[in-house]
Amino acid sequence: MLEKETTVYEKAILIGIITKNQDEEKLTEFLDELEFLTYTAGGEVVKRFTQKMDVPNSKTFIGSGKMEEVLAFVEQHDIGTVVFDDELTPAQQRNIERILKAKIIDRTNLILDIFAQRAQTSYARTQVELAQYQYLLPRLTGLWTHLERQRGGIGMRGPGETEIETDRRIVRDRISLLKKKLLTIDKQMATQRGNRGKLVRVALVGYTNVGKSTLMNVIAKSDVFAENKLFATLDTTVRKVVIGNLPFLLSDTVGFIRKLPTQLVESFKSTLDEVREADLLLHVVDISHPQFEDHIESVNKILDEIDSADKPAIMVFNKIDAYQHETIDEDDLTTERTKAHYTLDEWKRTWMSKIGDNALFISAINKENMEAFRKRVYQEVRDIHITRFPHNNFLYPEFVEE
Repeated sequence: MLEKETTVYEKAILIGIITKNQDEEKLTEFLDELEFLTYTAGGEVVKRFTQKMDVPNSKTFIGSGKMEEVLAFVEQHDIGTVVFDDELTPAQQRNIERILKAKIIDRTNLILDIFAQRAQTSYARTQVELAQYQYLLPRLTGLWTHLERQRGGIGMRGPGETEIETDRRIVRDRISLLKKKLLTIDKQMATQRGNRGKLVRVALVGYTNVGKSTLMNVIAKSDVFAENKLFATLDTTVRKVVIGNLPFLLSDTVGFIRKLPTQLVESFKSTLDEVREADLLLHVVDISHPQFEDHIESVNKILDEIDSADKPAIMVFNKIDAYQHETIDEDDLTTERTKAHYTLDEWKRTWMSKIGDNALFISAINKENMEAFRKRVYQEVRDIHITRFPHNNFLYPEFVEE
């Protein structure tokens, strides 16, 4: 009888700093997310280290006293991976590695590594490889001896440890080649998009792990991979969907995240063309997440970067089944009421009320309020379709329940 395979997680610690631009509460949010990223990549976080600083130390990111504290913990607990919440300079990375004698990963490298794990198609793998080489180019000095010592695991996927040399020219040539390859595929994908006819295009956008793929499966009755990990979806999936009697195209796109590496935004820009060319955006939000307002802001920022912020959009607040608000005891006169104490009904009376019928509250996994969702999407797609084809007005008079 075969033994059940068990996942072995790398022991890791997290390091972040409190600055004038990032208070302790904000840092805690980022480190919570960094821990989820580490778990998604195959690591187990055993401790967090934080330090209050005006600016990061130019040589070692954190101060010498804190570094000694980290070193003692790393040696005592045999920690192999140290993850920093911000992107390190090549010099910082080399200096820290020399002191801690462990694998040093920053947030950018960690996200790139997860993308490398998740890339399924040749196109996605090419995009990730390009982003990784662009990240690695300034970090070549001294890196490869480290890779010979530390093989495999978090941050070590993608561009190979053995075949790549320290010659910057070779890496630059590889970047140039990958860009040409992507350009060719981009032209093919643009042709494919052009061949889809005049159907209305709808794109699911949102922060990573908000339930876009689950919603896609419900609407399109398809089988798109969905998992409770970050970046479960990398490749854009496009499905023809019919609501009532009205057909349209629905695409599921890669999830966004705060501090998304610029290399990824650049290399995935053609994937994001599905968003750019969409007629309607469904901005999916995990309302059960304590920082969902920050997530909305991050997504809107990236939409602005790809010139898609002004598109017609419906806010879809998902996971209402998982939403829980904090409560205050009636006799407690000391605790101040905050947004964490809002019920869903109270949230609906905040800034959300200004969105009007462009705010929907659903549970994709439990298929809750899906009738209202379908009706609203139908109305919006119908309006776009009728504007494009006025003579089709009689074909789609009103929402027809499936």
